[in-house]
Amino acid sequence: MKFQQDAHETLMVPGFVEFEDDVLYENASPAIAPVSPEFVTAFNNVLKNLRKIVYASNSTQPIVVAGSGNMGWDMATLNVLEPGDKVLVLQTGHFSDLYDDSLQPYGIQTTKLLAPLGNRPSLNEIRAALKKDSYQAISITQVDTSSGVLNDVKAIASLVHEVSPSTLVFVDAVCSVASEELRFDDWGIDLILTAPQQGLATPPGISIMLVGPRALEAYENRNTPPATYFLSWDRWIPVMRSFESGPIKYFATPPTNLILALNKSLNNILNGDVSLEERLQKTIQASNQVKEFARKMGLKQLVDEDLQKAGGAANSLTTIRYPDGITAQDILPKMAQRGIIIGAGIHQTCKDEYFRIGHIGSNVIDKQRNDIERLLENLKEVLEEAGYR
Repeated sequence: MKFQQDAHETLMVPGFVEFEDDVLYENASPAIAPVSPEFVTAFNNVLKNLRKIVYASNSTQPIVVAGSGNMGWDMATLNVLEPGDKVLVLQTGHFSDLYDDSLQPYGIQTTKLLAPLGNRPSLNEIRAALKKDSYQAISITQVDTSSGVLNDVKAIASLVHEVSPSTLVFVDAVCSVASEELRFDDWGIDLILTAPQQGLATPPGISIMLVGPRALEAYENRNTPPATYFLSWDRWIPVMRSFESGPIKYFATPPTNLILALNKSLNNILNGDVSLEERLQKTIQASNQVKEFARKMGLKQLVDEDLQKAGGAANSLTTIRYPDGITAQDILPKMAQRGIIIGAGIHQTCKDEYFRIGHIGSNVIDKQRNDIERLLENLKEVLEEAGYR
């Protein structure tokens, strides 16, 4: 049976992508037992392919559980860190602020390295902070969708290994896996947390983590057991390993249909007509197209101009300031009437001053959709109707 989803508005917001028909079809599969051969094979493939998506070796442990991407913050903290540990948090927007907030209930001492809105801490600032104090971990939000800022994970991780080699490198990659370059082994990353609804193009409801040997060692050498029941790796890691090597172990019900859907999407990304490397390149090309449109139209972006020139603007989204005299009501509802959904601003200091465009997944991979061209054509017309010339 060939499935085709109903006609609908084109979703081009940061945070969600259009889902492929075959992925949605898998999500609508009949009920399946979590110990059935079909599910065991699918979950096994998911764990192996998650490593491939971030270029990680078999020494990296994937963990896939029901929940949101934000739940990964708690899981990482409760299993790798202990009360009194120090974490350096790189602030680039709303979501890096939330990550800092998530550490507070657990007695973690955080130092937030601040940057002006639309910018990121410099390597020199990070170097100085690492020399000033000793940190158990550094938190890097690769892409903060509130600001559109892209952190240079490769350069930061290299700096950490040079200046403070015992510091673990944590990457929040909810908005960047399979849409920005991210190389676990080559860059010396210790932990990635992510979710499926963006670059992995799967409906939400799964928390995904990849844990490297150093983070696993920190977990195994804790002074106290993890102060959590459901999120404890004492329970989840044996389950994950059992799906790769058997016999199957059970702790809590996995999101079976979502894992079937994720398995299909990962297979599409890794083995489809467009390779992962080509997918990343097409995302860059679409980003350049949208950002160049903004420049030609005289529209200012939220990301600092110098940072844009330095490659510090995300490829998966563009954040654009409203021109003087034009508000969200002049743009967002009018675009929706034309069948295109783009995102409002969410940074608390300026949420009414800008809008956000997501260009990721099938919006940029499937050229037959013509999403980018249609977006820009309609946005130009809506701006002109609002009086912008």
